[in-house]
Amino acid sequence: MLEAWFLDLAGTDPLVQALVGGVVIAGLNLVGALLVVVWRDPSQWSLDGALGFAAGVMLAASFTSLILPGIEFGGENGLLEVIAGIVLGVVLLDRADRWVPHVHVLITGRQRADQTVSQADLAPILLFIVAITIHNMPEGLAVGVGFGSGNVGEGLSLMLAIGMQNIPEGLAVSVAAVNAGFDRTTYAALTGVRAGLVEIPMVLLGAWAVTVSSAILPYAMGFAAGGMLFVISDEIVPETHSNGNERVATMGLMAGVVVMLYLDVTLA
Repeated sequence: MLEAWFLDLAGTDPLVQALVGGVVIAGLNLVGALLVVVWRDPSQWSLDGALGFAAGVMLAASFTSLILPGIEFGGENGLLEVIAGIVLGVVLLDRADRWVPHVHVLITGRQRADQTVSQADLAPILLFIVAITIHNMPEGLAVGVGFGSGNVGEGLSLMLAIGMQNIPEGLAVSVAAVNAGFDRTTYAALTGVRAGLVEIPMVLLGAWAVTVSSAILPYAMGFAAGGMLFVISDEIVPETHSNGNERVATMGLMAGVVVMLYLDVTLA
């Protein structure tokens, strides 16, 4: 039913489908960002559980909607092509992570002891623009690749997966912004705008690339999966396990895996 409704809305052109998917995931990030207006003081326990859920959704989606379909699509050489894509995705995110401060600094709002006041004031803005932008690149790319592959079910699964994880991510970034002294409503809105500016072009790029040359689809799927797995392991899991809330973060991750598996099977 969902697939039929989506086709009625977006039609059969993969680029239009990707654009709609990009608008949806950006919109859900905005929803998460605006939660800070009504949920004015979420506890660290709640944030760690929500981010754990986001990690679980991304983890399951990386395998069920990217790695395994990429191997199947690539045929005889599919496994090697997907592995090559994963390696490229990990290398890119690793290099990017060395160029800019870690994403978890933005989420927690913690500053280094050696920063001056003026540096501390600028740090959240710089992290907001650079680190989270890099964080969201593989997510938007994954949704675009999903729709560009021609499998609407896979595209919808990725759209829902990335959209769901964007809600707690948007909330966490807005909370950090409020803790840094920014206006609650204005900065929450800017967070959602940032999501649209970053994820929508990446969605279109992913869809366009695989429609131009289907041969790169296994590489692209592996690349997007590698980038997301890197973010999960290097950023989300360490951060959610650093505040004494390891159990709730783990339970959130398991719940995210279960939800994503259910969505992937029912939308297949």
